[in-house]
Amino acid sequence: MKVQLKNITKRFGDVVAVNQVNLDIKEGEFLVLLGPSGCGKTTALRMIAGLESIDEGDIYIGDKRVNDVLPKYRDVAMVFQSYALYPHMTVAANIGYPLKLRGVDKTERQEAIINTARLVRLDELLDRYPKQLSGGQRQRVALARAIVRRPQVFLMDEPLSNLDAKLRGKMRAELKHLQHELGITTIYVTHDQIEAMTLAQRVAIMSQGVLQQINTPKNIYNDPDNLFVAGFIGSPTMNFLNGELEDGDFVMTGCRIKKVGKGSRENIILGIRPEDMQIIANGESQIQAMLYSVELTGDQTIVTAKLNEIDLTVREDKDYSGRIDQMVQIRVDQSKIFLFDAASGKRIRYET
Repeated sequence: MKVQLKNITKRFGDVVAVNQVNLDIKEGEFLVLLGPSGCGKTTALRMIAGLESIDEGDIYIGDKRVNDVLPKYRDVAMVFQSYALYPHMTVAANIGYPLKLRGVDKTERQEAIINTARLVRLDELLDRYPKQLSGGQRQRVALARAIVRRPQVFLMDEPLSNLDAKLRGKMRAELKHLQHELGITTIYVTHDQIEAMTLAQRVAIMSQGVLQQINTPKNIYNDPDNLFVAGFIGSPTMNFLNGELEDGDFVMTGCRIKKVGKGSRENIILGIRPEDMQIIANGESQIQAMLYSVELTGDQTIVTAKLNEIDLTVREDKDYSGRIDQMVQIRVDQSKIFLFDAASGKRIRYET
């Protein structure tokens, strides 16, 4: 079922939590609402669910306007950050509870519980209670309870944030495969850009209640619209240098990168990702900086260098070695440079 948000706005007193947001979510799509705490993503999700009222705009589920429709009649299922399981009920009872409330026949209900539990690999744990389960198993029970209803739309509010890093990675893979199998429209909220990049078919990035950009993870990473998006997506984050353009050259103290733009202008921010920089022993370089730290992460080495007290992060291969406090020469891939206006944060684009 498709979901449409048309100019939706939500205020809490003088605070505008969601400001004129427009989204068109396709049937069967996995869309992630991404942004820092307080950006409005959870409020937007709660408005879709019917748990928050809408001050302005309209929400459609399918072709039906649902602004005034009660949550129980919207045919959506929500998975929360907390598992919200009933501790006195078994796994089977927790999963089947939504069907029990609907008055589904016991035999039909039991069949649905077993089939759904098999989907999320809980079929051997149906007689256990929540206190006997691991965090990952509890989260799968919460997912199964949402799935068993076979809703038109899944709404997920940071469902993996309480899990440890290793289990979170495993659950991401399971969740993505499960959504692909079920084909149910899913709107997923997170502040974790790794989750967004790995799970989503499209990502909608929000900041201060405003939708900043919506596109595929790959397109957002390779073609950010503004400074906020460029800095929020990517780990390690993009490097930013403040300077100016002189006849198309980017210039700041200790750095000159030729022919990255056109003309001359002040208050420019140059962005370059760590993987698009390289420390070289000889040859032409654009940056000279002091090596500050070298961190081997296993398959790569993260190098931090200081340029005028600015931290520059360079992604090198796992065999890189360098001496802290030595001067290093850095070459940048000029085809991967981004330019932003420092005042507005907007991307500066040039026609090719």
